[in-house]
Amino acid sequence: MKKGFKKFLAMGLATILAASTLTACGEKGDAGKTSSQKTSKTSKVSSAATSGVALNEAGTYPIVKDGKLELSVFTLSMPNVQDFETNDFTKFLEEKTGIHIKFVTAGRDEYEEKLNLLLQSGDYPDVILGGAPNLAKYGVKEGVIIPLDDYLTDKNVPNYLKLVANYDINKTKEADGKIYSLGGVNDCYHCQFARRMWVNQKYLKEMGVEIPKTTEEFKNVCKKFLEYKKGGIAVAGAAQGWHTRMQDWLMGAFTFVPSKSATLNARDYVVLNDETKKIETVANTDAYKEGLKYMRELYKMGAIYDGNFTQTSEQLRTLANQEDEPILFFTAGVNSDVIDPDSNNKLYRNYVPMAPIKGPDGTQIAWTIHNSGFSSGGFCITDKCQNIEAALRWVDFFYSETGDLCSQYGADEGKDWVLNPKGKVGLNGEPALYEVLNLYSSDPQNHDWQDVGLRVAPAPYRLGQAVDANVDPYSPAGLEKLLFDTSKNLYEPYANNTKLLNLSELKLTDEESTAVSTMAVELEKIIEENSVAFITGTKDIDAEWESYKDAINKAGIEEILKTYQTAYDRQTK
Repeated sequence: MKKGFKKFLAMGLATILAASTLTACGEKGDAGKTSSQKTSKTSKVSSAATSGVALNEAGTYPIVKDGKLELSVFTLSMPNVQDFETNDFTKFLEEKTGIHIKFVTAGRDEYEEKLNLLLQSGDYPDVILGGAPNLAKYGVKEGVIIPLDDYLTDKNVPNYLKLVANYDINKTKEADGKIYSLGGVNDCYHCQFARRMWVNQKYLKEMGVEIPKTTEEFKNVCKKFLEYKKGGIAVAGAAQGWHTRMQDWLMGAFTFVPSKSATLNARDYVVLNDETKKIETVANTDAYKEGLKYMRELYKMGAIYDGNFTQTSEQLRTLANQEDEPILFFTAGVNSDVIDPDSNNKLYRNYVPMAPIKGPDGTQIAWTIHNSGFSSGGFCITDKCQNIEAALRWVDFFYSETGDLCSQYGADEGKDWVLNPKGKVGLNGEPALYEVLNLYSSDPQNHDWQDVGLRVAPAPYRLGQAVDANVDPYSPAGLEKLLFDTSKNLYEPYANNTKLLNLSELKLTDEESTAVSTMAVELEKIIEENSVAFITGTKDIDAEWESYKDAINKAGIEEILKTYQTAYDRQTK
């Protein structure tokens, strides 16, 4: 490895990212045990860990010296990764480590449900890569996920310890003070402003109108489009997908709508008031009501497609790629998730990003998330794992100097990527740290893992990707620059126009989580169903707003806010 890249990774990647079984060797229920009991238990696990499989010296590959070792891994699946079992990166990783991987996967929309069902059934895999379950329940209380404190050593995870040296590792601790997961860093600049709207500039030109800047202009452009293109869809989105919810983007002209809760994984509309440091909800505010009333106007004129409230991102993709180009506006964190820049470049070029629109009272908010990109839940080990040391040494490759490049783009240096390309600069204008040769595609492929598994991507690394200053932003090679420039020029200027913030993950005790998790699910159901009903007109928002607010209260919103506040105060004291 070249010296410059090593130096960068030692410093920058230390600030890095920001998800069938074998016989158990981990133990359950450390809580309340004495220090001597824990020490004895750890020794027992360590001595049993190899289970007859010899390992090579720490820090060397392959990990397995003699015998065979299989690791069952639960992780996310995506449409653009065809088959993990036969994937080129999987083969590379197995050959490098000497560990065969048996995959258990779930799609984005079913991930949480399937993982919980597996853990409840007792038939779960050795490790969980890229997305942790409820660690208060399955870790602290039940011991299904084992604590890793005693295993986080330079022998087992040297790359990980080096990478997280510049972060607060306490963020990975649960309420009992123990660590049940390795953290990750995905400090992605454009991801901080990922709630974006794209508009078909060809249609705007043909209609003789500009990109709308206000809610009134937006409504007028939609009206004109529906008259111009009979049967067209003015505003498209999806219920499931990465920032594909069109209602969340439109609500930025009225109030700040947070992402799904990082604590309970429910859409509870809970935010942190950055001025008062109090936990609040926006779902029962007058501003939220006004946003719904505006969307009711759009829906009534036929601008909002009915499928937006139920369809997946894949269905949005199918809709957008029809030959007659039916859509004027669509929401997506990445435009290439909807239209591929390579296989359908002509259509791809028609859609350009637009800034948040200004509401009637001057509100103009770009969604953003304020954090370092470091989070817990990157990798967990269950008590089914036969060899904890081998599992940790296996995942430690992802935290290595080229681990992320290999998993994301392919493991063939010189073909998939090169380090320190001469004469090239990164997105940040500094000398490039690497150049990607195997460009991202949303079309199905079987060469790498793309954006699934574990990301190890600090800000210097992401911004250090080589990009031609004169690159065509609408070519496949120009995607990162397009997203960077869109975020910098159109969204960041409006990101601080609110005192409300996304609430970072809170570490609840199992008792707290049990008390409010069901409430959060019910709350999400009430808010989402009523919001759609108010937009589509099946409920009269003025006549039924108070009963909606009462339903939120009965669902337990005050208890949720109180619990969140307690956890927030505990973590920030």
